[in-house]
Amino acid sequence: MPYTILHVDSSPLADRSISRKLSARVLAELKAQHPDHRVIERDLAANPFPHLDGLTVAAFYTPPEQRNEVLSAAVKLSDEAVDEVLAADVIVIGAPMHNFSIPSSLKAWIDHIVRTGRTVRYGASGPEGLVPSNKKVIVVSARGGVYSDGPMKALDYQETYLRTILGFIGLTDVSFVRAEGTARSRGSETAMQSAEAQLAVALGKVA
Repeated sequence: MPYTILHVDSSPLADRSISRKLSARVLAELKAQHPDHRVIERDLAANPFPHLDGLTVAAFYTPPEQRNEVLSAAVKLSDEAVDEVLAADVIVIGAPMHNFSIPSSLKAWIDHIVRTGRTVRYGASGPEGLVPSNKKVIVVSARGGVYSDGPMKALDYQETYLRTILGFIGLTDVSFVRAEGTARSRGSETAMQSAEAQLAVALGKVA
């Protein structure tokens, strides 16, 4: 079977986006490492997932054989997204920092893939992720300031949230590539240089 890469981008800045440039670099390297590959693309800025509504949540908790046409239609996009996560060998996520966390478009996608009975279940000992833990995840993040260390570290709800929610569904092998300080003078150039070194380490874990 071909090596499957799920590529998720969430920046609304198109070709001005640093996270998109870096996720494209990751994608190019993975394609070179695995000639027999297929890529599933999810551009959450161009084609955003809807925020959850009551009908979709009701469909989540209705067994498939009991869903009518309306409920089946409501859950269709979520089922497709879950299937893509389960099919992927590696997941590449482009995640700029928005207000110390992630873009709402990325949060909406996450809300569609965190599904009781499909990607997580609750047992006697608590929640258990159902996504195989051997999948690799590379998160490319872009930040105007520096949050990995120093006085702003406590405000980093982006990386802590993503690591927690991905681990919640079983994705525990997560590498972060950070382009930080992009809002500073010549920050983008310095940030990209630092991110390049981190990128090499993250790709080494996938190879």
